Amino acid sequence: MFYRKLLNLLYKFKILKRAVQSGSDLYVGGKSYVNTNTYLGDGVCFNGISMQGEGKIIIGNYFHSGPGCQIITTFHNYEGIEIPYDDTVIDKPVTIGDCVWLGNNVIILGGVEIGEGAIIQAGSVVCQNIPPYSIAGGHPAKPFKTRDIEHYKKLKAEGKFH
Repeated sequence: MFYRKLLNLLYKFKILKRAVQSGSDLYVGGKSYVNTNTYLGDGVCFNGISMQGEGKIIIGNYFHSGPGCQIITTFHNYEGIEIPYDDTVIDKPVTIGDCVWLGNNVIILGGVEIGEGAIIQAGSVVCQNIPPYSIAGGHPAKPFKTRDIEHYKKLKAEGKFH
């Protein structure tokens, strides 16, 4: 138990050192890494996430990730001068709104925006934008339900964040 807490503090320290910006109350409860182009809001909770590539990543307030999540922002250029790809890389940004929750083992690819209050089902691959308040899942992740928006807004106005 002590070793695990110490390890989580080390991951938190590395994130705070590496991120461009980090809001207050960052929680790190598992093996987590950010890239050098990451901006974090307040109350961000990582339970195991890896951010790969050099693309800009913006994560809003009160974000939560389950274990094993990935954000991938850099891709090989398959339209270049060699096949299957050349040495050129393409960076694409990721923007995640406030109060987004990722289930376990979610993969988010570059060029994606996930709207405020969205929930992404465990094991999903997000390769297209997800609208605010959506519950999405699958390969590729697609919205299949919408949260109760009035209830969500009421809780947000009352400051009831986990």
